Amino acid sequence: MNYDVLIFDADDTLFDFAASERIALRNTILDFQIDYDEAVHLPIYQTINDAIWKEFENGTITQKKLKTERFRRLSTTLKVDFDEQEFATRYMQHLADASILLPKAEELVLTLSKKVRMAIITNGLTDVQEKRIRKSVIARHFEVIAISEELGIAKPDPGIFEYVFDRMKIEDRTKVLMIGDSLHSDIQGGINAGIATCWYRSGDSRNPKGIQAKYEIEDLDQLLEILSEKLKNHKK
Repeated sequence: MNYDVLIFDADDTLFDFAASERIALRNTILDFQIDYDEAVHLPIYQTINDAIWKEFENGTITQKKLKTERFRRLSTTLKVDFDEQEFATRYMQHLADASILLPKAEELVLTLSKKVRMAIITNGLTDVQEKRIRKSVIARHFEVIAISEELGIAKPDPGIFEYVFDRMKIEDRTKVLMIGDSLHSDIQGGINAGIATCWYRSGDSRNPKGIQAKYEIEDLDQLLEILSEKLKNHKK
């Protein structure tokens, strides 16, 4: 298909959030002089964090509350007493410093930047994503980087897509493709906004929710195959 505009999710689509999260959690726990055991601490935190972000996407918790509530739950689960507000501040500082791209992401963005217009929509926290994404090595290739906390609206709400459409002056939505790893926020969000979607399915991910993307890929290189018509036309 001949898409002129690509909208990317950020974490786990272009950026290696798992690596950034691992570094940030380790450094924060060590800051609080707690003996760190990745095999214990990381999966517990990831379970808590995944659950609370789903609560946010479902509208049952605010991003402001989320920032500290996840660490209150971590403190309770680990039976370790620390100030969740201070822990949250330290964690977000470490996370902001860990801007790590997925393999092939930089090369893909550089290739696409010569052929299509691009934007990023992330359901992230401004203090973290400002440094991790807006100041990353690939940021200059994106016309718009929309951060949910900054705008007060998040995927899958179509309003955050409308913001991008308005900023980029997009009129023909048939020329827009959303690429992301989350069925609920990225794919359902793109569907809600009336645009085509591409699910970046990592590892052994399955689709139990019945949310149907137009395309599915397991490797970023496969996106170039979807866009082959556009790339071919550009070379002529």
